[in-house]
Amino acid sequence: MYEQILTRLDAIEKLLKGQTEKPLTLNEAARYLDLSTSTLYKMTGSSKICFYKPNGKRIYFDKSDLDAWLLRHPVKTETEIEQEANDYLTNGRKRGEQ
Repeated sequence: MYEQILTRLDAIEKLLKGQTEKPLTLNEAARYLDLSTSTLYKMTGSSKICFYKPNGKRIYFDKSDLDAWLLRHPVKTETEIEQEANDYLTNGRKRGEQ
C-alpha cells in the first residue's frame, strides 16, 4: 500500500512539473505535435502557429499555445448538432413564422 502511494505521488509530481516547463525548442515542439521539423518551420514562416523569437534567430514555443492550436477546430458530435437544430427550431424562428 505504501509503495502504491509513492508511485501515485511520483506520477502527480511529474504531471505538475510538466505544467511549469520551459518553452519548447523547434525539435521539442515538432515531437510534441507529431510533425516534422520542416513542416513546423514552414508553419512559423507563414504565421500559422504562434512562436517566439527572443534573439532574432532561434524560435521557441509555449506548450499552451501549441495545445490551443491543436484544439482549434473541434468537431461536434451528432448529438450536439441535433441539439442545436432543435434549439434553432424551437427558439430561432421569429414569432409568427411557421
